[in-house]
Amino acid sequence: MSLPVSMGRLTAESAVSRAFLVKTRGRIMALIVKKFGGSSVATTEKILNVAKRVLGEKKPGDKIVMVVSAMGDTTDDLIALAEGITKNPYQYTREMDMLLTTGEQQSIALLAMAFKTLGHPAVSLTGPMAGMKTNSVHTKGRIVDITPDRVHEELDKGNIVVVAGFQGADAFGNPVTLGRGGSDTSAVALAGALKADTCEIYTDVDGVYSADPRIVKGARKMKEITYHEMLEMARLGAGVMQPRSVEMGEYFHIPIHVRSTFTTTPGTIIREDYTMEDKDFVIRGVAHDEKVAKIAVLGIPNTPGIAHEIFSALADANIDVDMIVQSIRNIEKNVTDMVFTVAASDLAEAKKVVDGVADKLNAVAVLIEEDVAKVSIVGAGMLGNPGTASRMFGALSKVGINIDIISTSEISISCLVKGSQLKEAVNAIHDEFFPNK
Repeated sequence: MSLPVSMGRLTAESAVSRAFLVKTRGRIMALIVKKFGGSSVATTEKILNVAKRVLGEKKPGDKIVMVVSAMGDTTDDLIALAEGITKNPYQYTREMDMLLTTGEQQSIALLAMAFKTLGHPAVSLTGPMAGMKTNSVHTKGRIVDITPDRVHEELDKGNIVVVAGFQGADAFGNPVTLGRGGSDTSAVALAGALKADTCEIYTDVDGVYSADPRIVKGARKMKEITYHEMLEMARLGAGVMQPRSVEMGEYFHIPIHVRSTFTTTPGTIIREDYTMEDKDFVIRGVAHDEKVAKIAVLGIPNTPGIAHEIFSALADANIDVDMIVQSIRNIEKNVTDMVFTVAASDLAEAKKVVDGVADKLNAVAVLIEEDVAKVSIVGAGMLGNPGTASRMFGALSKVGINIDIISTSEISISCLVKGSQLKEAVNAIHDEFFPNK
């Protein structure tokens, strides 16, 4: 990941939560970034409760920056409004960003009002006002720089600063949103730019689990997990954190504390390495992603440059490709099939791009399958454990689940299965690696 020099790296001391300490007149002071998701601020009552909690936990001299998502289902409601105008509002990506950024602006204004009502000075800032600078890829923007001068100024005035997550502005001043989970990225990146002591992510779950607890009743909460493992879990579908936010945490050495808005129980710390837990494990968790689709391009020439032609066209359309399999269709005629997965939200655009390339290549057909899901195991412990893959495949075999595509990385193994069998697959794999005690 490439980030500008102005965002810099933090000092080594900040690798430990609250280690970057400032002593002012004999008092220890910390700078903390706290992010609250949409479910945490879904109503005005919840917004007031968030403000009360933050003030109740704030220590004298602490400087607090809040990063907030849109209230509850506001983003979905805004998308529905756009769909009332056109069936495909995302063809107008800039206008969608102009629309969607208003959701967070409601939240930050109301939360700032809540702090003031409770007697503490506060100010709300949009992403651009907080110095969040992005590229110009609307609805899928990436942060290219943060210059949080205004945030520092407001903190020095004694304000709690409430910043709109999920948004920034490009070099032309256009609003740009950061994609699903973008408020997490906003929070961790801002924590890095501010050289904060820690970044706390408040959500509707109380930490990171070995699997989605809504699917697996026996899922276990982790006390801590490394950046590397959490990044892989998030990339493979664990919705508790957005992948780019974990990248930001690792880059800036900012400890990330994932915890519940609704309890005071400690959550899960994402950090460089383990400090407490037993490291004697094979995998850390089972991740899944049901928002995927499979595309198969059949009967294309098996010659150099064909894969590049397909995937460069998808890259030019800002479409990420995940699992890829190429198999020989006919050795004598030297033709092959190319099979890969994309996010379900990108399927319509991906199909359009692939159809165009397939016509040029005289492909036999382009097939789409939407009833698919990806299930993965993640853990540094699988290194040096050659039986890990066979255990995963065996667990799926025992419950009669066929594997369509397999892909691996250094610390993960992923299988594409029928979407209708996802829940059964996740439970079977979790039971294999995390048996009930």
